[in-house]
Amino acid sequence: MLILFARQWLDRAAAEDVVQDVFVSLMGQRRPPDNLKAWLFKAVRNAAISHARSASRRAGRETRQAERRPDWFEARPEDLIDASAAQAALESLAAEQREVIVMRIWAQMTLAEIAEVTGEAISTLFSRYRAGLCEIKRIMESSCEMKKQI
Repeated sequence: MLILFARQWLDRAAAEDVVQDVFVSLMGQRRPPDNLKAWLFKAVRNAAISHARSASRRAGRETRQAERRPDWFEARPEDLIDASAAQAALESLAAEQREVIVMRIWAQMTLAEIAEVTGEAISTLFSRYRAGLCEIKRIMESSCEMKKQI
């Protein structure tokens, strides 16, 4: 789950490294955090953003060409939705909306826990969550309509 969360900013290998580093950091804590889940997500978020910024600066020095972000989901025949369409819908969201949706749906975090991770008000997070879901619904429905027409 933490790797999926980190993949918003990083490729799979970097996301795995960041998550591993966070767990190493957790092991070095004298006292466990009060809310372990929120602490882990906050630490992964901060580390992933920091890693992504460093990688971006490094890549900018090396080359100015942007690479396509790797697939987040692995498509399986039994899936009810198209993995590439779901990824495209998530990628089209504002980063703040995407972040809340990933934590809420895949990590099954409460809005209070997400607020602890992001430092945002619960009402703000709820608005982002609702708006993001509405946008995903709109995108996915329009994708289905396009396929029906073809």
